[in-house]
Amino acid sequence: MITVIPIKKIKNIAPLFDGWDETLIWSCLQGHMGRAWADDADSPSVAQIIIGDLCFFAGNTDIPQARELVRNIPSDHGNSSILMIPKDDSWNGIIEEVYKDRFQKYMRYAIKKEPNVFDKIKLHEYINHLPKEYKIVQIDETLYNLTRSDNWSKDFCSLFPSFADYQKHGLGYAVIYNGKPVCGASSYTYYNSGIEIQIDTLETHRRKGLATACAAKLILECIDRGLYPSWDAANKASVALAEKLGYHFDKEYVTYEITDFH
Repeated sequence: MITVIPIKKIKNIAPLFDGWDETLIWSCLQGHMGRAWADDADSPSVAQIIIGDLCFFAGNTDIPQARELVRNIPSDHGNSSILMIPKDDSWNGIIEEVYKDRFQKYMRYAIKKEPNVFDKIKLHEYINHLPKEYKIVQIDETLYNLTRSDNWSKDFCSLFPSFADYQKHGLGYAVIYNGKPVCGASSYTYYNSGIEIQIDTLETHRRKGLATACAAKLILECIDRGLYPSWDAANKASVALAEKLGYHFDKEYVTYEITDFH
């Protein structure tokens, strides 16, 4: 049997995730965002963290509760898919057996967390090269509501239940064209000392340097505020953009996209 872990006991699952350099996990363990489950709230052997569209597993896969956790996708999970990320390969067989032909296995790319690697001059240059028909603005309440209403941009602010919450804990910028956002870089999540960046560009406005300029603006603002702008890449294009901005590639890791689970 598995159980929801209350905030007051969240520290009990932390040792299972030791060494996992993932800010979304930190967000949950620090009590800011996400939810957690385990086989036991006081002395857990396996645990699961779900935050947004991502789900993380850690612990001893030899016990039956590991399979229960893999099956545990809450009924209120709003999307038609979820990304499952195991701490080690021992989870892979369980995920593949439980979801059979309902998963796609692929690699994501971890980016090193190095606070002092950014070249501020170069970042300002990227901003200055933004085509003149575009402008970068900070996400305000109007843009908070607007981005959440469109599928391509909804994850800029989707995990912040209100603008007041986003204003307090989040941070982001949008590139505006003809009065509408066409690119954005924003905090998907937050943790004690930083944010996890979510970035995207409307397809018809790609390959114009918009994401580079918008991300540069967000990184500079994070530096000014004493926050770390963490970056995790879903594909090699994202890795290339991260490296252009000053980050360095760390490693690739297995991810399972699960569909048709309701």
